[in-house]
Amino acid sequence: MGDARVVRADRAQLRWDMIDLEALLPSDHRARIVWGFVESLDLSELYAAIKSREGEAGRPAADPAILLALWLYGTVEGVGSARELARLAESDLAYRWIAGGVPVNYHGLADFRVGHVTVLDRLLCESVTALVDEGLVSLAEIAVDGTKVRASASKSSFKTGTKLMQIEEQVEARLAALKAEVEGDPQAGSRRREAARNRAAREVKERAARARQALDQIRAEKEESAKKRRVDEAKKKQKSELTASLSDAQARYMRFPDGAFRPGYNAQIAVAPKEGIIVSVEMTARRNDAGLATPMVDDIVRRYGAAPQTLLVDTNYATAEDIAALAEHEAGPVTVYAPVPADRENVTPGTLRNRKSKRAREPESVKEWRSRMASEAGKAVYGLRKLIERINADRKNHGFGFMTVRGLAKVQAVALIHALAGNLIAAHRLRAAAV
Repeated sequence: MGDARVVRADRAQLRWDMIDLEALLPSDHRARIVWGFVESLDLSELYAAIKSREGEAGRPAADPAILLALWLYGTVEGVGSARELARLAESDLAYRWIAGGVPVNYHGLADFRVGHVTVLDRLLCESVTALVDEGLVSLAEIAVDGTKVRASASKSSFKTGTKLMQIEEQVEARLAALKAEVEGDPQAGSRRREAARNRAAREVKERAARARQALDQIRAEKEESAKKRRVDEAKKKQKSELTASLSDAQARYMRFPDGAFRPGYNAQIAVAPKEGIIVSVEMTARRNDAGLATPMVDDIVRRYGAAPQTLLVDTNYATAEDIAALAEHEAGPVTVYAPVPADRENVTPGTLRNRKSKRAREPESVKEWRSRMASEAGKAVYGLRKLIERINADRKNHGFGFMTVRGLAKVQAVALIHALAGNLIAAHRLRAAAV
């Protein structure tokens, strides 16, 4: 009896495959939800920025709607790398369906993500406004919280002012030596190589200059803060040597929830807590959240033209001055719900008298806040703030906990994409529940 006759694999054989992406992707797939959301947006500003025009020479650009949809869907799925996104656009069905045969590369994807902060900011405002108009979201009650995210900067990239000056001096000497070497070399090829080395040295010098500028800003902030503290504290802080990062000059060392100090940014997120919709996000280099309640309300007013009636924040997020100012905000009074900081115990009778005297002179809005937070009704309203913790955790589970880009402007762009991605899924849930 002869050997079994089978059809064996021939992986070296070239073949044309017929693929119907539209038929293969399920009708209720998330990629279709993302694309439907992108189609509803006004992207005219992105199209106006494209230099390639009909009837003129030049290669056509990738459709910005596709690039935005790829980033939104990638963010929904927890993909934060431009290289990984480009690979998936060639191999994964959902990403291939979004791309629709349009070739994309990681350079173009990376540039697109951080190059349109203003447009992304507008899209967040317009998409939230559309939800308000549909009656799905209310901006009357807003919860605000700050959450730390890690920066793309290592511990070794932080240098002292003295070290930064030394680096600049070394680069200056290197540039002078390269210039002399290039001028003495008659070969054009060598000149080009030396020019590349020269350019690399200049980039190091520019990074050192940016880091030193950031260090000067940190020192100025420290000195301003020291004026408000006791003299001995001010002297102690002035003795400590400050540092700034060569990799990301705008990143700051911050204490994270686990107690560790790492380079990072402080993301300020405002949410409609009952609906789970992010209405505002601002990336900052602030190490703490104290005093940021008023700026966040101002940002909400800038975006939507009205202040929230109720603001839910954590302890010390809104100072007594903030509470009084928000009660008389020009866009409308804002009622603050925030836990009252615990008083120090075992104080002297004199300190106790001073405390009572000071509180007796507080504005009525601050007195009402203390009374409000002592009531069960006030505590129940404040309980809604815990919902923002879930939203922050969800965003971090999708890659928001670590920034792969550098600089405030770029991390703001990434934060806005996360806000849009989270909102479009939440909006789909709200619309389905309303049917």
